[in-house]
Amino acid sequence: MRGWHLAAGGAVLTAALLAAVQPPFQAAFLAPAALTPLLYALAHEARWPRRFLTGWLAGFLYWLIVCHWIKDVLAAYGGLTGPLAVFTLLAFAAAKGLHLAVFSALAGPVLKRPWAIPVVAALWVGIERTHGPLGFAWLTLGNSGVEMGLPVRLAPWIGVYGLSFIFAALGTSLTLVLLRRPRRQLAWLLPLAGLWFLPPLQLKVAPGQQAVVAQPNVAGNAVWSLEEKDRMLRQLMYSTLAEAVEVEKRRPDLLLWPEAPAPLYYYQDETLRRGAAELTRLAGAPFIFGGVAYTPRREPLNSAFLVDRRGQLAGRYDKRFLVPFGEFIPPGFGWIEKISSEAGNYAAGTRAGVFALGDHRVGLFICYESAFPHLVREAAAGGAEVLVNLTNDGYFGRSRAPREQHLQLARMRAIENGRWLLRPANDGTTAAVDPAGRLWDRLPEFARQTGRLRFAWLREQTAYTRWGDWFAWGCLLVGLAGVGAAWMPVYQPARPRGE
Repeated sequence: MRGWHLAAGGAVLTAALLAAVQPPFQAAFLAPAALTPLLYALAHEARWPRRFLTGWLAGFLYWLIVCHWIKDVLAAYGGLTGPLAVFTLLAFAAAKGLHLAVFSALAGPVLKRPWAIPVVAALWVGIERTHGPLGFAWLTLGNSGVEMGLPVRLAPWIGVYGLSFIFAALGTSLTLVLLRRPRRQLAWLLPLAGLWFLPPLQLKVAPGQQAVVAQPNVAGNAVWSLEEKDRMLRQLMYSTLAEAVEVEKRRPDLLLWPEAPAPLYYYQDETLRRGAAELTRLAGAPFIFGGVAYTPRREPLNSAFLVDRRGQLAGRYDKRFLVPFGEFIPPGFGWIEKISSEAGNYAAGTRAGVFALGDHRVGLFICYESAFPHLVREAAAGGAEVLVNLTNDGYFGRSRAPREQHLQLARMRAIENGRWLLRPANDGTTAAVDPAGRLWDRLPEFARQTGRLRFAWLREQTAYTRWGDWFAWGCLLVGLAGVGAAWMPVYQPARPRGE
């Protein structure tokens, strides 16, 4: 029973610590110790099925805490009743817990070896990198370090995964200390001193450009008639133009609306097309906004449109990574479509979002796509000089946790790529983020507001933008190789008789 008590305690404590380092708690100082309780329990368990269950419990509880808001979103906007929403949340957390279960089953034998620190950390990072391809990406361990001045210096070099590696390595080293391992096994931490030699994040170019941004503050569950939609469009057009042509202010370089808070069909709605064209001609600035497009098979697309200064449609980006349950039904959850007719069934786009604006380029990504470092990196590598994240957090209601989590993801994407990031949101947080991840020109939340966001065009690319996720994928290979080596028996020469 003692073994089960240790396993359960380690799983629960690590789940609590992993959740505590993320918004809304943001106890980032706990990140270096977050994995220690789990690793300590794994070091005392020789059987891999028990390690698997221990890790699964930790993962299940972590996702249940961090993504508890999924239940409310499903109940309010997915057409699922309360008990069904709870069941779906539990099923989601159970599935996501498998990542930590696999990590735990594999990491146990590695903890016995003198090279545990780098291999356990590499295994953690490699499994983190699989979250997106295997269904749902959200907060990585490294995201908790967005405001930690020293570790975050790694982000422009190897992405958020570099911070995850540091925290996992520190958590492993603390575990070895508790296990009273020889001090020489901690020597793997010495290279971390190199962080002091990396350049600190700083603003090299003052923001000399401006974007006019509209925050409509439309309720996520609004029901639209044609008259109400036209009224909203007229109000947004007027307020955007009024801000853009205000006499005492300079003409803007961009006009931005968020991810569509209402069903805006550019191709079908002549009123929207005429209004967008007139707005750009009068404001003298290109206009980027969210709306709905269709594939040739009439499947809906969550899209961003670019109308140039002449009033012509100059580009469209279709969202590539869709929100599970909101925009598509994940495999294994098809029963939701039978229960709710409101569950989305969007098609995914296929191309990176880079819009050409004369001599400049803008990188586009929509809402949940901020959780995918490699997707945003593709836009920056494609020449984007500023990043724009159209989003609609209205589906979160007024809950603080998901809003702050979502914003933290976007801040890390700005740091990784060394770019200004403009974030027009339906009801907040609408803000500009500088290349160091700091917020500028933030508009009040839950208010219909039009304002300006400062930014700068930047062309210099970070190492992460140029080379991508080589570190994360390399960690997966190193971690698996280390696991294989840990499973190999250690040769010990037989002692002569009589000793």
